[in-house]
Amino acid sequence: MTPRTTQVIAIGNQKGGVGKTTNSIHLAAALGEMGHKCLIWDLDMNHGATLHLGVPPEAFDGTFMVLAEERRAEEVIIGQDEPDVELPKNVDLIPSSRDLEKLEAVLAAKDRFYDSRRILVNPIQRLRGHYDYIFLDTAPNATAPTIASYVAADWFIISVIPESFALNGMRECLKDIRRARQPELNPNLSLLGIIVSGLDQRITLARQYTAEIHSMFKVDGSPSRMFDTTISRAAVVPRAQKIGKTLFQTDPGHRVAKQFMRLAAEVEDRVQSLRGEPAQAAPGAQGVTHG
Repeated sequence: MTPRTTQVIAIGNQKGGVGKTTNSIHLAAALGEMGHKCLIWDLDMNHGATLHLGVPPEAFDGTFMVLAEERRAEEVIIGQDEPDVELPKNVDLIPSSRDLEKLEAVLAAKDRFYDSRRILVNPIQRLRGHYDYIFLDTAPNATAPTIASYVAADWFIISVIPESFALNGMRECLKDIRRARQPELNPNLSLLGIIVSGLDQRITLARQYTAEIHSMFKVDGSPSRMFDTTISRAAVVPRAQKIGKTLFQTDPGHRVAKQFMRLAAEVEDRVQSLRGEPAQAAPGAQGVTHG
């Protein structure tokens, strides 16, 4: 089988409740509907992606065992053929659990000089060629797996909702991307884009925040890094999450499911257009590059 060209995309924000897990899962599911092979890697000790996909967090080995170097990443992947687990089409999962709380202590006990920033590099490298897209669903704080995602990823997507605290978290993300781009860490990390979700365009303040995000990333005529497709607020999303499903499994004809399909097409187009092009300075990001 011909190896796949794998794109590793971390999704995050230094703020919780901004839709990053919902976006990670539904982007992967949308790309899966388009025929791409995708992996979601849950890096959050609160295991939101694991629960969203209907997987009991304590039932399987997962992220902790891989990062503690007890198992290989490919050995803990939950795939399409797993009994009693119904994953979205073409989407696999590496689950997470509360065990991640003790990861740093476990690694420090093994080697007091360990560099936690690199704990994802080798596991990700082993998975390259097997997937078209690997989505790293990160925690909303600077845990070791979250920091490591910046070092292992090719791209970073910031998930934001139209609220001031979420915008502040976005700015912190930009600083972290800039730090991760140090020559000894991940100089090729690029900001792929910004997803605005939980949007109600009827609310004037939401429109103002959306305009602010556009303006932050549009300088001297450069295109904004905010994706054109925004994700609307809708009750069907938490309902699907509650039963461990995606919208593509419960309500594929819903307008939000269609928005995620358009967003997935945007992500694919942007990866293709930015891949291999010279890096450019990121407007408003103090040295963060866009591609």
